[in-house]
Amino acid sequence: MQAFSKEVEKMEKYQIQFSGLKPGTHSFVFNLDHSFFEYYQFDDITDSKLEVQIEMDKEDHMLVFRFEIDGTIGLLCDRCGDPLTETLKGQQKLVVKLSDHNEEESEDVQIIKESEGKFDLSQFLYEYVSLMLPVQRVHKDGAGGRSLCNQDVIKKLEELKESHSPDPRWEVLKKLKE
Repeated sequence: MQAFSKEVEKMEKYQIQFSGLKPGTHSFVFNLDHSFFEYYQFDDITDSKLEVQIEMDKEDHMLVFRFEIDGTIGLLCDRCGDPLTETLKGQQKLVVKLSDHNEEESEDVQIIKESEGKFDLSQFLYEYVSLMLPVQRVHKDGAGGRSLCNQDVIKKLEELKESHSPDPRWEVLKKLKE
């Protein structure tokens, strides 16, 4: 039970206390390291050095958050399995309406109880970074167009590709296509 309370406590720093703040623009900065993604058990990310700058415009019954995400994130290459560093840079916007009930109006508009007094951004930070990750995670090509992947792994993959003979049943199916 104590481990759970430490995990929850760790995520409390991503809550914005809006009650007591005057209307206007307020700025916040969060650094997302590897432990942030460990909380969500997101194993794809091996390292993280992301800075999130947030501007919050507080109005009478609404909060408008603008997120500026910038930094690097460590992943594993889909091709060779070696560590890979990707640069992430992007922006997001979230509108939070203050009401007497909680509701998700859309993915960009949330409704929360004004009486709560604070708003947890951790889930949104996680989702925004997750959406920024590249679909295909492979090392870039270096000078001369040569892949920066682990060359020993690439050689082994080529050997396996050459030694693999296709299942003869596929040939019969290909004839049906013609």
